[in-house]
Amino acid sequence: MTRRRWIADEVSGSNAALTGEHADHLIRVLRARVGQEFDIAAGAVVRRGRVATIREGRVEFELGEEVPAGCICNVTVLLAIFKFDRMEWAIEKCTELGVSRIVPVIARRTDAHLASAAEKRTERWRRIAKQASEQSRRAMPPEITAPIKLQNAVALDAGALRIMLAESEQQTLLRNVLDPHSDGEIVLAIGPEGGWTNDEIDCFRTAGWIAASLGPTILRAETAAIAALAITLSELGA
Repeated sequence: MTRRRWIADEVSGSNAALTGEHADHLIRVLRARVGQEFDIAAGAVVRRGRVATIREGRVEFELGEEVPAGCICNVTVLLAIFKFDRMEWAIEKCTELGVSRIVPVIARRTDAHLASAAEKRTERWRRIAKQASEQSRRAMPPEITAPIKLQNAVALDAGALRIMLAESEQQTLLRNVLDPHSDGEIVLAIGPEGGWTNDEIDCFRTAGWIAASLGPTILRAETAAIAALAITLSELGA
């Protein structure tokens, strides 16, 4: 039987701990017992962990041998901010698929109220990514950065293969610009509801981004993010 995986809140040598609500979920919902074994992600490695002590808001583990952790492809998603409930769903699913970093972007068509509230949502997005990482047995959650403006986003990772997904692109499909033999970083830019404006598309192109399409249908932003990431990871053999 596959052991449940947890990402440790504290690690010290051969000991680790879950704390706060993280620990309470294990205690109250999953009814953890002393001696029970789990996989514990402790930094860059995953080790077998045996529950040593349980008390209110804290579960401590004794760490044993290292177990296979799997690998995460170096794929970043620039995600233009859209309605928070759907954006949270996209963050969760991209995490499960194996994204390495998510950069929330304030685009021209990002609702002003969402843009102003996005900074305060960052910690919640990180908690969602951490929970999704444990569910999908990742060794660590993706990096979730603070929201940035588009003009700053287009300058990120100049040495990477940077692909801007746009429904206006008629000639080039995403899978046709991906190199399955590449081991370099890939950055995918997903637009907001209504898509990128023409000025934004010009900004991407000027900065050296490649425009690509997911096909002839118009997708919701969260669907586009998941589809683009799935196609990319599949082409890379992940």
